Amino acid sequence: MEIVILAVVIAVVLVGAVSGLVIGGRRKKQLPPAERPSATPTITTPPAEPRVGDEAETPRDESRRTIEEVDLPTAEAPEAPPAEAEPAPAAPAVEVPEPTEGRLVRLRARLARSQNALGKGLLTLLSREHLDEDTWEEIEDTLLTADVGVVPTQELVERLRERVRVLGTRTPQELRTLLREELLKLIATDAQRAVKTDNGLETPAVVMVVGVNGTGKTTTTGKLARVLVADGKSVVLGAADTFRAAAADQLQTWGERVGARTVRGPEGGDPASIAFDAVKEGIAEHADVVLIDTAGRLHTKAGLMDELGKVKRVVEKQAPLDEVLLVLDATTGQNGLVQARVFAEVVNITGIVLTKLDGTAKGGIVVAVQRELGVPVKLIGLGEGPDDLAPFDPEAFVDALIGD
Repeated sequence: MEIVILAVVIAVVLVGAVSGLVIGGRRKKQLPPAERPSATPTITTPPAEPRVGDEAETPRDESRRTIEEVDLPTAEAPEAPPAEAEPAPAAPAVEVPEPTEGRLVRLRARLARSQNALGKGLLTLLSREHLDEDTWEEIEDTLLTADVGVVPTQELVERLRERVRVLGTRTPQELRTLLREELLKLIATDAQRAVKTDNGLETPAVVMVVGVNGTGKTTTTGKLARVLVADGKSVVLGAADTFRAAAADQLQTWGERVGARTVRGPEGGDPASIAFDAVKEGIAEHADVVLIDTAGRLHTKAGLMDELGKVKRVVEKQAPLDEVLLVLDATTGQNGLVQARVFAEVVNITGIVLTKLDGTAKGGIVVAVQRELGVPVKLIGLGEGPDDLAPFDPEAFVDALIGD
């Protein structure tokens, strides 16, 4: 009986052990609940590429083209090689200025209006059958309007009165001869009018050009260089006008045209220093003439006029100053005489250059300015051309005024 009970107990223990092993093996084969895959898998759609404006939507299915249908880009042309640097501009060709002889031949046409106002006006009045006081007053008015000046006008009228009274009957040719003689007396044909360019020394002749703003002073200096080169002179230019913008460039351009060298300095530099260097260079190069262009100055500015005197003194430390030419605008009339007086007080004016003495000028200023300064008109500007500067010839001038 005990043996049966023991056998039953052993059997029960064996069954329980086997059952425990089976259940434990199954548990090890199963995944934990968190790691088990769900019955229906979830598929996540990849995000579409971001788009802008009207295209901000999911891309749509589009038809695809084959490679044969696609236009392939053509090969780009190779870039052109960089252009070569442009060569530096060649120096301007040296011009041959027009000879000074014969330039006044063009004066008759340029003085057409002046001729009507002065020369022909006087001939018309003197041709009247009866020369009463009213006629002589008209003659005086004609002379004054032409800027002859009060004193020269009175002298001319008195001489004309006397000669007409003695002459009696007056033919047109006799009147023209009479008027020509009296005008030549006023202009003074015995004056020395040649610009002094030969001082007989080893140093070059030094010519300083002065004048107020707007009279054409720098242009006149350049044209004078052409006149001198045409006469066979070697010239050095001094650009002492350092106050006006581009004045030195303008003068240098004039010089390059005829092969004359220009000595210049910085804009706003000391004019006296530049004038000094120009004369020094002229001596070193054995030049015939040194032309110095000074700054255009208002004659009412005492400080500027004093500086002009300084330029003169500094230049004379290198070489004597042979000429001081005052440039006046012939169209300014009596105002030009006021300028002339002030300049004559600062520097010793030796000659006058009258510019713009064409059809717009009245002509009589030639007489007035010579009387005022006691120095002759040496050069006249006839126009805007590079060779429209000529030595003043009194006889040619008077013939142009009164006509043939």
